[in-house]
Amino acid sequence: MSFIQQPNDPQSQASLGGKAGALAALQTSGLAIPQWFVVLPHAFDASLAEERGAPPATGEVAAPALPRQLAPAVLRELESALARLCPNGELVAVRSSALDEDGRQHSFAGQFESFLELPPAAVAEHVVAVWKSGFSERVRAYRRLHGLADSTRPPAVLIQRMVHAETAGVAFGIDPVSSQPERAVVSAVRGLGTSLVNGERDADTWHVDPAGQILLRPRSHADPVLSDAQIQEVARLVRRTGQLLGHPQDVEWAFEQGRLYLLQSRPITTPVATPEALTIWDNSNIIESYSGVTRPLTFSFAQRAYTGVYRQFCQLLAVPRAKIAAHEQTFRHMLGLIEGRVYYHLLNWYRVLALLPGFTLNRRFMEQMMGVKEELPAEILAELGPARLWPRIKDGLDLSFSVAALVMNHFLLPRKIRRFYRRLDDALAPPPRPLEAMTAEELGAYFLGLEQKLLTRWDAPLLNDFFAMIWYGVLRRLLGKWADDQAGTLQNDLLCGEGGMISAEPAARVRALAELAAPHPQLVDRLRSGSLSEILGAMETVPEFKAAYLSYLEKFGDRCLEELKLESLTLHDDPLLLLRSIGSLAQHPVRPASSRNDATTPDVRQNAESRVQQALTGHTARRWVFPWVLRQARARVRDRENLRFQRTRLYGRVRRIFVQLGRRLHAAGQLEAARDVFLLEVNEVLGAVATTSTAPAAPLRELVRRRQLEFDRYQATEPPPNRFTTRGRVREATRATGVTPTGSNTGGEERHGTGCCPGVVRGRIRKVVDPRTAALQPGEILVAERTDPGWILLFPAAAGLLVERGSLLSHSAIVAREMRIPAVVAIDGLMGWLQDGDLVELDGSTGQIRRLPGRADGPPPKVVYPQPQPSAELDPVTS
Repeated sequence: MSFIQQPNDPQSQASLGGKAGALAALQTSGLAIPQWFVVLPHAFDASLAEERGAPPATGEVAAPALPRQLAPAVLRELESALARLCPNGELVAVRSSALDEDGRQHSFAGQFESFLELPPAAVAEHVVAVWKSGFSERVRAYRRLHGLADSTRPPAVLIQRMVHAETAGVAFGIDPVSSQPERAVVSAVRGLGTSLVNGERDADTWHVDPAGQILLRPRSHADPVLSDAQIQEVARLVRRTGQLLGHPQDVEWAFEQGRLYLLQSRPITTPVATPEALTIWDNSNIIESYSGVTRPLTFSFAQRAYTGVYRQFCQLLAVPRAKIAAHEQTFRHMLGLIEGRVYYHLLNWYRVLALLPGFTLNRRFMEQMMGVKEELPAEILAELGPARLWPRIKDGLDLSFSVAALVMNHFLLPRKIRRFYRRLDDALAPPPRPLEAMTAEELGAYFLGLEQKLLTRWDAPLLNDFFAMIWYGVLRRLLGKWADDQAGTLQNDLLCGEGGMISAEPAARVRALAELAAPHPQLVDRLRSGSLSEILGAMETVPEFKAAYLSYLEKFGDRCLEELKLESLTLHDDPLLLLRSIGSLAQHPVRPASSRNDATTPDVRQNAESRVQQALTGHTARRWVFPWVLRQARARVRDRENLRFQRTRLYGRVRRIFVQLGRRLHAAGQLEAARDVFLLEVNEVLGAVATTSTAPAAPLRELVRRRQLEFDRYQATEPPPNRFTTRGRVREATRATGVTPTGSNTGGEERHGTGCCPGVVRGRIRKVVDPRTAALQPGEILVAERTDPGWILLFPAAAGLLVERGSLLSHSAIVAREMRIPAVVAIDGLMGWLQDGDLVELDGSTGQIRRLPGRADGPPPKVVYPQPQPSAELDPVTS
């Protein structure tokens, strides 16, 4: 792992800290920034490990221990980077770049050491000095003053070429005294700006309005430090950095030989007197992945993943690097954790989509894929597109490059998917040492390596998701236009039974296990009601069942309920849901819908193909175009579900890493219990494990205690609405501005949702809130608020599926189509409308649900499939 990060390295910015992170975000913006690189925090760990065992030198901070010099490997890499940065021995600046330094809440101004005009030979010792300053009493006092916990991690160290300034200074994007947003403030001195920052010299100061008019000048105009043109140039610079970074900035700048350089940039920490921004929160189908209360570790990991993969996605589609840099804050805030629940930061999703080709068309497709029902306000949509002539022309040019990249990536996608599988298999191969045998530091490094190998190279799933969105939407449009399929029923029918979908495999294996168990009554009885130890004992008498069961766990042990929540117990931890499902199905076997191919249950896919072929008769071009679009949609939807399983594998490995890290922190006395690790954020865990033997235990334990109380309160309260808006701080505004979900009334005998898989089912319903305690009987209609991949263990017993949340491309919809289970999703107010034992009729084609007279003693469930249409030539469609 490299100890140095260059500005253009394709790495995460998570460990760069405040100063360097801002420069990295601005690197491709066209601003003049002196050349730089960063010594990453894990160079500290390597140097400390090199001399571990030696007593601290006099005067060193005892906790955490500090290295006295750089490890040889770190020094070699540093000297190589300096040789490239300073080929002729040019002087450099060495500055701290801590994770929480230069943030919006706390700047840490003047707290860490910075060194200027150093020759390359002096850099190594000053890197160590910057590390030491990160644990100084001055920094600790600052943290105590602001109610911050002591840091257990060293700062990153920024190495930057010195600018030989004729004039230098600072500038603010708003007036830092009055917080007036219409005034930029420029302060300047002759020579280096350090004398201004340190308060050694008075500066000339100007106030500049957005049009460039100088509103306020120094009292003496005899010999101004800057010309009016330079003042206006600096004002434009500070406003530009604020636009790019999404918050008004405080910048340091310098003029060298008439050229303006940006040295560093930090958010202004004083309040900004601007109207509070509107935010739209929507949990749509993300609730399928992160239902209920989600712990901080899971959310922080998901946030890191979303930031990295969607930034990479824009790179894949040739979005200009300056645009990507300008939206860094957008990428970092695509999700929100509100009262413990995960939501889409919906406006940021639209902002990312607006960077891609065909925003207007893709916006509709994205809304369908995400299950978003309400459109954005017109004034917000207008803001997302370029309004002026030149931006429109420039966006058109950018669009041409993105379209070319899009076409190339579509052509290369099958190859990219194959490479992705190979890369994933390599990254998830058993590590050189078992996780249980690794030290905490080794586990942390292993996690970061895994993150680097995969989350910054998640190209195939990203591209496939995008093309699934496109082709699914195109197929829907063509069927509506060419086959008059306004209800979308043909689209669902055509996508049934594609085959080759790994998500349907667990259900098939559960049925096979049930068939193996059925001839053994004692085993079936234990599976249905015995303890785990009793089931495992009974399993020994049926070796073929035991072998099939262990094979299931080996492949699908991480595919559990709420599998993307790291705190979830997997089937490896608690396999009872799987075993109970097998036992129930073994006692009351249900014939799978996909096997019902007699005269009364025609193949709905073939029937749909026949109907489409009739509609295309006499249209030669359409007969060639449509089959190609259909093949693309089928392949992309199939691969989308298969690639999502690979995400499950990654999350399973990450879960095991953090479980082990929790055990190490518990053993070191830093946590009361190992599973308390899930109440920490990723950076907090990684920071703690670097010094597990010496860092004080109380801060982590106290932090966990406070969070446990907070999340217990979230668990006991009603969640916020599915969609709501806020202005300003979410915690202060959530309840006041929430919108009651539509369709929540419980009256009437009919409901309408989104049909996902054809077939009409009449039968009893069973409402399921927690699959672990489900009383679903084989042949009943499963009713749920939402599902996730772990629910598939109940699918083999279900005659039909009704889900309050979800979309056409949600997991439950895709798997239902693959298993031929008639299904309807996105049914407003479903759980409040139906009661256990109600008789209903559902139409998986039209999305209609009707409550029938009678209760649990009514007629048995019955599946009625659509009648076949007259057959026609199918070759062009199925070829």
